[in-house]
Amino acid sequence: MTVPEPNSTNGVPERLIKHAVRYADHRSVNRQDLTPMLRHYAEVKDQYPHAILLYRVGDFFETFFQDALVVSRELEIVLTSKDGGKEVGRVPLSGIPHHALDRYCALLVEKGYAIAVCDQVEEASEAQGQLVRREITRVVTPGTLLEEGMLNARRNNYLAAIVIAGNHWGLSYADISTGEFQTTQSSELEHLTQELMRLQPAEILFPTNAPDLGGLLRPGQKSPHLPDALPPQFCYTFRPQAPFAQVEARQRLLQRFRVRSLEGMGCDHLPLAVRAAGGLLEYLEDTQKETQIPLQPICTYTLTEYLILDSQTRRNLEITQTSRDGTFHGSLLWAVDRTVTPMGSRALRRWLLQPLLQVADIQARQDTLQELVDNGALREDLQRLLRQIYDLERLAGRAGSGTASPRDLVGLADSLGKLPELGRLVEAAKSPYLKAVQHVPPILDQLGKHLLARLVDRPPLALKEGGLIREGIVPQLDEMRQQAADDEVWLAKLEVSERERTGIATLKVGYSKTFGYFISISRAKADQVPKEYDRKQTLTNEERYITSELKERENRILNARKELGVLEYEIFAGLRSEVGEQAELIRKVARSVAAVDALASLAEIAVYQGYCRPHMVEGRKIEIIEGRHPVVEQSLPAGFFVPNSTEMGSAKNLLKTPDLIVLTGPNASGKSCYLRQIGLIQLMAQVGSFVPAEAAQLSVCDRIFTRVGGSR
Repeated sequence: MTVPEPNSTNGVPERLIKHAVRYADHRSVNRQDLTPMLRHYAEVKDQYPHAILLYRVGDFFETFFQDALVVSRELEIVLTSKDGGKEVGRVPLSGIPHHALDRYCALLVEKGYAIAVCDQVEEASEAQGQLVRREITRVVTPGTLLEEGMLNARRNNYLAAIVIAGNHWGLSYADISTGEFQTTQSSELEHLTQELMRLQPAEILFPTNAPDLGGLLRPGQKSPHLPDALPPQFCYTFRPQAPFAQVEARQRLLQRFRVRSLEGMGCDHLPLAVRAAGGLLEYLEDTQKETQIPLQPICTYTLTEYLILDSQTRRNLEITQTSRDGTFHGSLLWAVDRTVTPMGSRALRRWLLQPLLQVADIQARQDTLQELVDNGALREDLQRLLRQIYDLERLAGRAGSGTASPRDLVGLADSLGKLPELGRLVEAAKSPYLKAVQHVPPILDQLGKHLLARLVDRPPLALKEGGLIREGIVPQLDEMRQQAADDEVWLAKLEVSERERTGIATLKVGYSKTFGYFISISRAKADQVPKEYDRKQTLTNEERYITSELKERENRILNARKELGVLEYEIFAGLRSEVGEQAELIRKVARSVAAVDALASLAEIAVYQGYCRPHMVEGRKIEIIEGRHPVVEQSLPAGFFVPNSTEMGSAKNLLKTPDLIVLTGPNASGKSCYLRQIGLIQLMAQVGSFVPAEAAQLSVCDRIFTRVGGSR
């Protein structure tokens, strides 16, 4: 084991670090003194000063200068150095393996950094002695994640954009992994904070012409260009004002969705909402480069469409996380989430944060729940089948953006194949949410069969490994594969024939990525090597040779392999494009499937926890018979929670029961639990869920206020 020198950083001697840190900032170096590669690195870094630049060098993505110091510190990986040129000396270097890009990007993004990926766009062999051509292929930021390994499967990853004018504001947000795209406008800055706290966006775009324009403000950092009204716990990215201008933003929306007016999208009369949405689209174009993100047509909503839950109420009711330590365990979502698909879990989270106001909408969910509660066999069969369906929303998004892997398409095809079975399972259902999945669009059924007929059952992880397409599909591909197989047979025969001809029993025919094909002979047998063998490489224990015949065959084999890989990729890319064209239809079906999963989860809880269907009435009535706290009840042994009742207001005569209860009692007597219990039961009822009680009659409320215990 190598022991680091004293006073070292990550195993690098301090004397080396000190010398390298002398040029820790790429702007402090004379560009002409740098090596050609580092000169290009510095030029690209100038274009993305606020992002960490990951620069592809062979099998690694490397960072230099100030980025190397950041990456080494944040990822806890070795900081070393690289020769920067004769006049420069060594500069800081830190790198990651190219195959681990997603994992390390996820760690950096989680810490609030933006990443510019500069990849090689040509093979080293094509450079012909010149610098390998490299280009920025994508800018990764907290709000623009697509890769499965970087996303939380059970919650949305929102990118938001804000435009503020006085007390008026416009907000737009999108989850590019699922295609959701929404916008709204209001006149109270307090409501903006509430909406941001509900969404918990991973990144927020804010237009400004400040000097540090383009910077990403990580959580907790402060900037004089950020209004005090905005909560500081989010990532903010400063953007130019121009894309958020009314004319440019409107035009971008019209072009993106190929419409002549925004009236059909409901935002034609909301200028701030339009500006925010247009600025968000421009940011996606800037960061995704050639990748086209499939978003659904923008949907306009108002804050008054749903029950209002301010951030303090959400915190005190512990809807998605506990108020004490912010954990999922112990929250309402933890207590009721028995979903079996990621998209169902995301849907249930959204429902809990946006309870309904219309009785008809509430009853539509209740009717579906009632059918699933009454028919236990149907519920169990549904959940068994849903477990076999992958995340259609995000798979469709990756296909539409051109980033789906072969295994993504196989998973999507398998899931599309399960939809007809799902439809047959609920063909006798009467409730609205179950009827929505009874019929599968024929084009999706055909698409699934089309993919399964062409893609192998278990494709390799890497797209360039080949072996993606089944035999018998493309005659040209089959011919090329047969030629490759014949070449492999020829190589095997060559090894046998050369052993016999030379009398060297240990002779082998091998292949090296660097040197190509060769004949390997141990150095002890060097005196038996035929004269027509040309020495190609000398190793410690062996000599490697080439013959004219092997060289000729090598060129043929390598060219055939390359052509085979290109053709197979083209076929796969065509299949991926076919899926991308149906991304919106797949997502529409996925939303229906997600809703069924969420309702099956609520039905499961209702059955095993003994919940009742609340009766929604007019007026201001709250009548809960033998109610229980849904979370505390599950945290205690069965039967330990003591139920209690509540009666307030009246559906007909408000004088019969009080509108106000003054609840007193000593500390730790259960007042907070009782208050939360009533709030959660009301919230669950307006989500459309059954509630933990013997019986309940509830009116629809437009807002819930809570301040529980000593929390503020």
